[in-house]
Amino acid sequence: MSADQNGQGEKEYVTSPAEETLRERDTELHTADEAVARLCRKFAAGGTEIGEVLCYSGPGGMGKTSLLHRVRRLGKLQPGCTVLFARGGERQRNEPFRVLRQLLQPVLGSLPEEEKQEVFGNWYGIVGPAIGLVPPSDELEPLDPQGVRDGLDFVFTQLAPRRAPLVMVVDDLHWADQESLSWLAAFAVRSRELPVLLVLAYRDEFDHKALPLRHQIESIAQHRHELRRLTPDTVADLVRAELGPHAEDAFCRQVWAVTGGTPYEVVALLREVRDQALEPSEENARRLHDLAAAARGETLQHWLDKLGPTTLRFAWAAALLGTDIRQTLAAAISAQGPDQAEESVRQLRRQRVLTSQPNGRLEFVHPLIGTSIYLTMPAATKTAMHGIAATAIENAGGTMLAASRHLLEVLPEGDDAIVRKLRKAAQEHLAIGAPDAAKRCLERALNEPPDEEIRAEVMYELGCSALLTDPAATVNQLTVALEPENGLSPALRVDATFRLSEALAHAGQLTRAAAVCHEEAQRTPQGPGRLRLEAAHFMWAAFQRDEDDAVGRSRRLEDLATSLTGRDSAERALVAMQAWDLTLRGGSAARAVELADRALVDGRLPAELRWTGTTWGFELPALIGLTLTYTDELIRAERLFSDAIMEFEVAGWSGAHRGFAYFLMGLVRFRRGFLLEAEDFLRRGLRISERIAPDLPLQWDIVGVLADTLLARGRVQEAWELAEQYRFAPPYHETAMVLPDAPTLYGKLLLARGDRARAVEVLTEVGRQLDARGRYNTVWAPWAGHLALALAPDDPEEARKHAQDAVDRARTFGSASAVGAALRLQAAVTDGPVAVELLEEAVAVLGQSPAGHEHAHALVDLGAALRRSGRLVDAGEYLYQGMELAQQCGADGLVARARRELAVSGLRPNRLRTLTKDALSQHEWEVAELAVRGLPPQRIADHLDLPLSLVHRRLAAVHRKAGTGPEGLAAALGLPDKDSRTGDDG
Repeated sequence: MSADQNGQGEKEYVTSPAEETLRERDTELHTADEAVARLCRKFAAGGTEIGEVLCYSGPGGMGKTSLLHRVRRLGKLQPGCTVLFARGGERQRNEPFRVLRQLLQPVLGSLPEEEKQEVFGNWYGIVGPAIGLVPPSDELEPLDPQGVRDGLDFVFTQLAPRRAPLVMVVDDLHWADQESLSWLAAFAVRSRELPVLLVLAYRDEFDHKALPLRHQIESIAQHRHELRRLTPDTVADLVRAELGPHAEDAFCRQVWAVTGGTPYEVVALLREVRDQALEPSEENARRLHDLAAAARGETLQHWLDKLGPTTLRFAWAAALLGTDIRQTLAAAISAQGPDQAEESVRQLRRQRVLTSQPNGRLEFVHPLIGTSIYLTMPAATKTAMHGIAATAIENAGGTMLAASRHLLEVLPEGDDAIVRKLRKAAQEHLAIGAPDAAKRCLERALNEPPDEEIRAEVMYELGCSALLTDPAATVNQLTVALEPENGLSPALRVDATFRLSEALAHAGQLTRAAAVCHEEAQRTPQGPGRLRLEAAHFMWAAFQRDEDDAVGRSRRLEDLATSLTGRDSAERALVAMQAWDLTLRGGSAARAVELADRALVDGRLPAELRWTGTTWGFELPALIGLTLTYTDELIRAERLFSDAIMEFEVAGWSGAHRGFAYFLMGLVRFRRGFLLEAEDFLRRGLRISERIAPDLPLQWDIVGVLADTLLARGRVQEAWELAEQYRFAPPYHETAMVLPDAPTLYGKLLLARGDRARAVEVLTEVGRQLDARGRYNTVWAPWAGHLALALAPDDPEEARKHAQDAVDRARTFGSASAVGAALRLQAAVTDGPVAVELLEEAVAVLGQSPAGHEHAHALVDLGAALRRSGRLVDAGEYLYQGMELAQQCGADGLVARARRELAVSGLRPNRLRTLTKDALSQHEWEVAELAVRGLPPQRIADHLDLPLSLVHRRLAAVHRKAGTGPEGLAAALGLPDKDSRTGDDG
């Protein structure tokens, strides 16, 4: 059985005047008939990806609404077809998600509870408030608009197959609110993937912000029709059909002339002629001009004469409400009791102004009538009735979401109550992911104006309203709010300064972000507020590409953090930044991990440092995770980044925040050697960054690591093409530091392509700049080792010098992956037995790290070196190990190289095995348990009666799968560490 569900709760159709005049619309009608029939026919045949978009455009009164009535009727007549309907409202454009509420609320609200859970999944708390199923959360946390759109995508994708075939009809799309239009435009692009027919009608009256969305829809519509005016002959046929065959030609021609052949106006004029019993003669043709004006309802006097003052007041109230007219609410606005309101409705029905729906809602017979009545309202009456409407909605239990559009129309009078309501409305708009609507409310609140004591607070709220979507607007508003004459309280000054710095940083202005925090900190008395600003200053400085006094900043940060216990949020923040700074400087990795642990509580983020927190933003927990990433605590970093993805999804933050979380997860998976998974996360993040804006620091971060991942997989040309596509080349981002170091990655790309001369130039300059800043970390920026590779053919002595410097710095840092990688690169510029010794040490050290790809690389390098020295048996063992591990990592190029080495050695490459990455074998567990107890590899070998080389191999597998080095192994595997054990270790 078919179903029709729409925002007005219709179950049957009321014929509009224009529907009688579907003349010269054969092509448009045929397209509609075919589209509905085709959808239902394909669905019945098992089709799923069968969606289409059908657009009707034209001026008002051309018959678009009548065509859509026809489409809805056709859908209703099809067995099992669901019809969803909504209409944009001229006075409801500022009501966010209004059109989507009409479309989706009836069908989603009627779902059985079990099915509702399946359709919404984890998105109910985000999508439910947006479409009006539940009020906004009491917490009123701002939602990312993109997160709401993503939630709507998920919900509709789940709903469509359950209610297919599905016909979605939207009339007056040009009046749709921006939030609904944005989603509909995005949905239209992917509508072919679902059993949905999307039918849209609109005039050429989109505002400038909506025009790109209209063009997007039209560019993918399979069928587009622009409705034309009726010809004189067709108008003459209509005249004679309505007034009789005796209508004179001159009269018929004048009807066409004064109406311009617009179907709605033709029918309205003929009704006026009939009501006045005017003979359709040439003599009466001159009266048609005035009658046409009356039929259009262009004057207040026309409606007064037609309806009388009491009924007209009810009609004004209905026009204020737009497309969703509750009789009781219109009665309250027009100050009419139930009986008088009922009489007004009867009169308006009789005059073909309003029509009733089965659920008790009212609707204008045609949108042009509502517009006409609204435009005849005297200005003072209009303003007063909007104020009454806002109060009536609130008194009826409605939210400020619904009332606020009326408050925006009220004249400013310095009313504190209006300011309070608008601020509350702004909070509710932010809580459903509608920051533009929140901004309108707060701008209007400032115009009221608010009391001087709270004016600065309103300005602060206005600045924060666009933080997730428009950093430039946030910067402007918060800069004004922070001007001394505006009198922000000390606590709000601190918070506003931090929010301003966030907006600047997200816009890539890191130098200014650090400066505003530093300047405000100097003006702030000692205490938590000042400490927070100082911490923010250090944080933004740490992300800068260039810095005049990096070494001095590090020293000042260390001095400030030394006396702190890390107990409150500002102290934890400073300790976290000290950990990251120490990591970049290549200090002790163990000390950096110790500092990062001080910022955490039982290894997890404290509440005040959560990813979605507003006190510190997402950058601070990111620094903690990055510290763990570059100190080989990869499994712990992965947990933090997994939490980030989950928190952002729950909060509906689907923009840059989730893109950054995908980048972080891709980075840690790359470090662990899970290259396929790394590539997947990074490409997801890249898609998000493209959706936001070009050349964001986020995009540079992702492209750099993605290119490095492709290099590790052996896809050099693809990595280079990616870099060219996104202009990943000097001068890089203007202010932001790229993670990892962008110039080093670019040098690696040049070296991989064989451009050694350019690689030497780039990497030499990298080293000069990073040394000047005191950044010696060889994992984050392994420039020295790769410079050695580039120099080796022409200047081997200089190459060996740089390689030794890299090893020395790596040993100072102390992480296994840093030392092992540096040794492997040093071996590459060293000859003979010394190279073999270096690679043997690299393999042994990397066997204690979770860096799977780096370990595989060292194994293959060692096997190749042993093969060149004639030790074929040993070479085969390491090549097999390296090939197997490289295959697990997805390093196809390294696998191919290992196979070639084996072939040269006269050995047959064995069949590769695929191992479970996250589960240890029984033999590996035995080795892991003894290692956790503190036994060195030789004692493990003795205890288990195994060759030492086999113990090293099993330990390497354990560290790789656990995602941590020896220090974190017990915690990663859930085993008691050696300090908690008693008795003999042997």
